[in-house]
Formats: sequence, structure tokens, C-alpha cells
Amino acid sequence: MIQNPIPWPNGARCACAITFDMDADSLIHIARPGDSHDRLYPVSMGRYGPTVAMPRILETYRRLGLKQSFFVPGWCLDTYPETIEAILAGGHEIGHHGWIHEDPVITRGAAQAEAFERALDAHRRHCGGTPAGYRAPVYNVTQQVIDLLIEHGFRYDSSLMADDIPYEMRTADGALWEMPVHWGTDDWPPFAHYDEIGYMMPVRGPSAGLAGFWEEFEAQYEAGGFFMLVAHPFLTGRLARWRQVERWLETTLETRDVWFAPLREIADHLDGLKRDGFDPRVETLPYYDGPQS
Repeated sequence: MIQNPIPWPNGARCACAITFDMDADSLIHIARPGDSHDRLYPVSMGRYGPTVAMPRILETYRRLGLKQSFFVPGWCLDTYPETIEAILAGGHEIGHHGWIHEDPVITRGAAQAEAFERALDAHRRHCGGTPAGYRAPVYNVTQQVIDLLIEHGFRYDSSLMADDIPYEMRTADGALWEMPVHWGTDDWPPFAHYDEIGYMMPVRGPSAGLAGFWEEFEAQYEAGGFFMLVAHPFLTGRLARWRQVERWLETTLETRDVWFAPLREIADHLDGLKRDGFDPRVETLPYYDGPQS
């Protein structure tokens, strides 16, 4: 059961977004800045995302008529411009995902503001304007980042976990929609094996690794909720894994009443509902004024 369920367009039972964080090899460069350029294995693993997996993913979306959301660090916008052009040519959304996947909890104060603005400049150059949405690297959004999002006119964040469905976040300076994430619908736990950045997950087979996601979808569908997969091209974009996702997409489109949409369109829908009197659940930030003991 979901309290205060959101009415979806055309009576759809569930809203759905299969989103991607296209981190590429930014992960090794932020983790090992002194010698990342000479760590060829992790660089190549990251490059698989924009160079091999992304064309595969975009072709599936083109064939099925889907528009979805991609979150891309600013450094990746500059490093892989042809991939960015292909995403935009397909009508997809590109969201802010830091400069080089820096952790906002570690990169605080002036350094965080500088990284945020540097990435924003890359978005303006490659995408033609300010993104609608943001997803924090490793989900570690901070109050400083929320304030920057509101200051720059962002419409949503997708980093927090306070509900099953989108909700509103309010501060003294403004409000954002939150498109909630969760590790249970993230491909990092079943597939990430990356010693250089401190992750040594036991890699699951494609069917086993993805099965839990489809169980999450079934629960959301039954409840009339919101299902969002957070995936990485260099993980789930690999051949056998993507084949599983592609088959799930085909079956879902054929048999279920689902609204697939990029997150900016879901924000548009929520704005319209609110104008028409829908009262979303609200979380007020900051949660605390200081350390708790």
C-alpha cells in the first residue's frame, strides 16, 4: 500500500524510468588521481560504457520508442562529446552528476561549489542550458548541494530515499521534487567489482543479478507506484545483462499499463497535478541544524 498515490497520465498504473549514470572512467580518475592515467584496466572498463554499451542502450530505446534520463559527470560531457550528442539526438534527458564524480560529503564548501559550477558550465556548452535534474555521486547529496540546485533553478533531485514515490522537498529558499532512489534498484551491488575504488561485490549472473529489480517493479506496479532502475552502462550495458533488460522492457510494454518517461517529464506531470490541487507528501530540509548526540 502507498499512502497518497500519484495519479499517472492516461490512467497508467505505474510510472517507470530506467535511468543510467554514465560515469565512464571518471571513477578511477577521482579515486586515484595521481596515476589513474596509467591504470589501463579500470580506464578501459569505464570506457566500455560510452563507447560500446551506450550505442546498444540507445538503439533499444529508439526501437521501443522510449525517452529516458541519463546522469553524466561534467568531465564525461567533455571527454565523450559524441556519446552526448547521440543521447540528445535520441530525445533523452541529461542530468547533472557532479564534475568528475566527486563525493559531495567529502568535497564540501568552496571546492564543492566550484565542482558544481564547472559541471554546470559543461552542461551549458554541450546540452544548451541548465539541467532539470541532479543525482549526487554515490547519492551523497548534502544541504549545500540542495541549496545550489534551488539557486540555479533545478526542478528535481534524484539522490534520496524517504519514500516509494516522488515527493516534494522544501527549504526556506524554495522547493524541489525528489525522485527517490534505493540500493535495491541499483545495479552496483550485484555487478560492481572494482577494487581500485573500494568495491569488491561478488558478481552475480545476469538473471540472478537483475531478478530483484523485477520483484521491486512488481510491488510498485501492484501498488500503483513508481519504479526506477539506476544502472551504469559499463555494468548493466554489457551484452548478456542488457539482453535481460531489453526482454523485460519488451514484455512490460506489451503486457502492462506503464508510463515510461524521463524524470523531467515526471516533474512536469507533478507540477500539473499540484496546480490542479494534488497535495504531495513533503519533506522539509534541513533535517537537522547540527550534529546529533
